[in-house]
Amino acid sequence: MIEMITKTPEEMGEAAVEALKSNRFEAAYVPGGHEAVRQILSMIPEGAVVGIGGSKTIESLGLSELLKDRGNTVLWHNEPGLTPEQSAAYRHGQLSCDVFLTSANAITMKGEIVNRDGVGNRVAAMIFGPKKVIIVAGVNKLVENLDAAEVRIKTIAAPLNNKRLNRPNPCVKTGVCTDCSSPTRICNVTTILNKKPSLTDMTVLIVGEELGF
Repeated sequence: MIEMITKTPEEMGEAAVEALKSNRFEAAYVPGGHEAVRQILSMIPEGAVVGIGGSKTIESLGLSELLKDRGNTVLWHNEPGLTPEQSAAYRHGQLSCDVFLTSANAITMKGEIVNRDGVGNRVAAMIFGPKKVIIVAGVNKLVENLDAAEVRIKTIAAPLNNKRLNRPNPCVKTGVCTDCSSPTRICNVTTILNKKPSLTDMTVLIVGEELGF
């Protein structure tokens, strides 16, 4: 079971921010999604090309449309109506965009950022390439340690994302990862950011509400 953190969302968020800062990440706590959107938009130049990794958090904040409305070019490979070729081009474009927006599968209270990907474009762009990376995570993504992060991914993030993506993998029915060998598996690449990658300008926003999976 995931070890429960008996603190208020604000206490959890502030503690996570301090841990992230100790690992050289720029980090801040914001109480809600509206404040997060305002802060994110303030960090993105109006002419910037913005990549968006596969993220229900970013999608739920409506950032793609907000950015487009003010004139930014947005590379979101899950945008409805894209052909497979266009989606692939967007994934490649994310690797060298001006700003990359994404979330995390789990963030530990020691300031470690844990992710599991199917293709790997999200974690690749997160680690190196874009001029600026902004990671947005609700307090529901906070866990005590790496063991708890693994549990969270296997029992929450993986099953829900498989269901969201309509993948016929076992976890959709069982509710827990079975380390399947399915050709449609989305759990192929795992990354742990122990410290901020040395050549990446990275900001982590912890939001004091539940966002994404």
